[in-house]
Amino acid sequence: DNSIPLFRGILIFSAALGIGIAAFGCGIGMGLGLKGACEGIARNPDVSGKVTGTMILAFAFIESLAIYALVISFILLYANPYA
Repeated sequence: DNSIPLFRGILIFSAALGIGIAAFGCGIGMGLGLKGACEGIARNPDVSGKVTGTMILAFAFIESLAIYALVISFILLYANPYA
C-alpha cells in the first residue's frame, strides 16, 4: 500500500513546519521583549532589577510555547496510527 509512506512524509513535513513556525514566532517575541526591556531600562535605570526579572519570566513563558510545539512534533512523529 502506497498511502503509508505518503502519510509518513506528510507527518514529517508538518512536524518540521510546526516547530519551525513556533521557533520563528518565539524568536520574534523574545526579540521584541528584549527591545522593550532595553528601552525601558534606558529611560529609567532605577527600575532595571524589576524589568530584568519580568523579562526573564516572560522569556520563560515564551520558551514554553516552543517546547509545547516540540512535544506536539514528537507526538506527530512517533505516534503510529497503523499499529
